[in-house]
Amino acid sequence: VQLQASGGGLVQAGGSLRLSCAASGRTFGYWDVGWFRQAPGKEREFVSAITWSGSRTVYGDSVKGRFTISRDNAENTVYLQMNSLKPEDTAVYYCAANYVGGQLATTDRAYESWGRGTQVTVSS
Repeated sequence: VQLQASGGGLVQAGGSLRLSCAASGRTFGYWDVGWFRQAPGKEREFVSAITWSGSRTVYGDSVKGRFTISRDNAENTVYLQMNSLKPEDTAVYYCAANYVGGQLATTDRAYESWGRGTQVTVSS
């Protein structure tokens, strides 16, 4: 499967963006999908994950209450709605699929397929 993240861009602090993660080659099936981000000079950080049904989600502490993950399996797409953006949210955002559904893993090593990232830049 190939994953492609999109929707990044430049936004002012307090603004919003919606990222999309589209799958091709195979359907998402029963996979969990996660979002991670990596800022220059920093380690990759967990952002959010969602189970295949969309019934369960988990968020990193730094984005709780501001970001919302959702999915549309009919469209093979997972979304990350990002509100109240802060300069510290600036990073390359990646989506990834965990073929063992239901784990809601927060570590990147649990995810098998990764998409190319999309840059999010938040100006102060």
